[in-house]
Amino acid sequence: MQNVESSLDFGWFILTGALATVQLTVFSCILALMVALLTGIALTNQSLFVRAAARTYVEFFRGTSVFVQLFAAYFVLPFVGISLTPIQAGVLALGLNGGAYGAEVVRAAINAVGRDQREATIALNLTRWQALWWVVLPQAVVLMLPSFGNLAIEIMKGTAVASLITVSELTFQAQTVRSQTGDTAVPFLLIMATYLVIASVLMSFVRWLERRFGRGIVNPGM
Repeated sequence: MQNVESSLDFGWFILTGALATVQLTVFSCILALMVALLTGIALTNQSLFVRAAARTYVEFFRGTSVFVQLFAAYFVLPFVGISLTPIQAGVLALGLNGGAYGAEVVRAAINAVGRDQREATIALNLTRWQALWWVVLPQAVVLMLPSFGNLAIEIMKGTAVASLITVSELTFQAQTVRSQTGDTAVPFLLIMATYLVIASVLMSFVRWLERRFGRGIVNPGM
């Protein structure tokens, strides 16, 4: 009986890490989405300087490890006067990393909108930004959503790296239980199931967004 109660206590202790995992996921996804939209639009800008700056950011964060980015956010930024909490450092690293991948999704979706749609905006005498905001982006969003759903799940799984800077998320809690009890199977099976539940919720939300934004838009690439 005592062993059962102990197991339940450890199980609850592990699940308390789900709150930090959800926080990291939500805030990192919000940051990644904002950065991806801005950078993806910049990648289609007519200015060579703007495109070059956006491309530099994308290649830097795609070409370096998220581990290194996380450690830089937490351990290096204080040297230049920017001190972040473990959660803030995790959100910054995961958000900027995810934003670099998302930027390519945005760029490809914008370029996939049909030429006839752009020509129509010229005929209507819309400015470039009016055309982008009112015509191109609403159609491009439908194309972006499936890839953004996959990106959100990758960010959620990437939250495990935050355990390296002592964020008490799922993996950190499971490692703590393993070190105290010597049991590996149960803690990690539990966090696997928890990650799966969170991923399922994310994908259900993305599918809902796809249905909502897809109404009235058929074959946006045509």
